[in-house]
Amino acid sequence: IVSDAGLEGIEWGGDVHVPHGDVKKAEEVNRKTLESGLITSAYGSYYHFQNHNPDSATKGPEMEAVLDTAEALGAPSIRIWAGETGSAEASDSWWGTVVEKTREFAEYASQRHIRIDFEFHSNTLTDTNESTKKLLADISHPGVRTLWQPSLGVSKKYQLEGLKMLLNSISNIHCFHWGPSGWLDKHLLAEGHTDWSDYLDIIGQTNEKRWISLEFVKDNLVENFVRDAITLKRWLAERDQGSSVSL
Repeated sequence: IVSDAGLEGIEWGGDVHVPHGDVKKAEEVNRKTLESGLITSAYGSYYHFQNHNPDSATKGPEMEAVLDTAEALGAPSIRIWAGETGSAEASDSWWGTVVEKTREFAEYASQRHIRIDFEFHSNTLTDTNESTKKLLADISHPGVRTLWQPSLGVSKKYQLEGLKMLLNSISNIHCFHWGPSGWLDKHLLAEGHTDWSDYLDIIGQTNEKRWISLEFVKDNLVENFVRDAITLKRWLAERDQGSSVSL
């Protein structure tokens, strides 16, 4: 479907597609991806530092398992989550743990030529523009960056301010359009033209090559995914940006 839609890559997920630690599966998916003329844009792991948090209700994947899987998959970056606690509620101790363990993760990843990217998401330490900037500054590692996607429940002005503030630290972009109810209220991407036009204007201010990945497709229908792919490719072509498009 991705290849037929004329896209270039896929962010494979560690929750379903390529489970953490299943190196054999990762090697198989890597081979099939390349045979389809595509590239793995990132490994979407669900590493939340759970195993370093005594208050976590769940056990997460081990760092080594995530790294082994990403490497076998041929992924240039690993998406991780900055904990399971919002920045306003996080203790200094927990903040320090995430900083320390991210540096450690990034060091091991860099030895394999892999980058670490934080999910830009609520209920994590990267849930605001300011907290994301502070976390990246505290970590201060060249192999750690942040993803970006529109946040729920904040103004467009705040979204644009965040993009400008974090632009030089942003790696890949997650692209979708939804209503006030979030992922339960998914719309066709074309309906978000006004917002995304402004987002892309800012993203295009640098010459950096980034992946822009489609997600949250209306009604989870293939035909709507194809429509979103056509929309995004048209927007980028109109700007002639050096961005690659993936799912």
